[in-house]
Amino acid sequence: MRVGLLTVSDRSARGERPDRSGPLLRQAIEAEKWSVVRAEIVADEPRAIQEILSAWADSQEVDLILTTGGTGFAPRDRTPEATRAVIEREAPGLAEAMRLSGLRSTAHAMLSRAVAGIRGRTLIINLPGSPKAALEGLDVLRKVLPHAIDLLTEQADAEQGHNPPSIVKT
Repeated sequence: MRVGLLTVSDRSARGERPDRSGPLLRQAIEAEKWSVVRAEIVADEPRAIQEILSAWADSQEVDLILTTGGTGFAPRDRTPEATRAVIEREAPGLAEAMRLSGLRSTAHAMLSRAVAGIRGRTLIINLPGSPKAALEGLDVLRKVLPHAIDLLTEQADAEQGHNPPSIVKT
């Protein structure tokens, strides 16, 4: 799987704070034997986020784009709005699964405004900016992501296992 990794952070984009989530996510992605083919840090500017998400998805060089940061309640947290502006179809179950799982660790998980959706044949998912929460979110999704990408890219065996079991009459 080819992954684009976008860190959304004003302070990291200005060089005032190191990006901690991006490198940890890269390690987790590579541990899955997926490839990070694009990585960037961008300020919390909706237009800039939209441009990167659109360009990466439209390039067909990435199957999955993971963002980290900008999903909370702070006034500058605009990643979900930027993501909604570029996706063609939402995939709400992914964000719901992350929030549900996160609630087992902290009540703050319900403050996440993360969204997930599809643009063309690329899946875009917002992860939290917290390194711990970003890794936990990815861990919740990692088992379904290969199948999701197979479906999006219309792999021949992607539908395998979707057929109902045969009914045996006794």
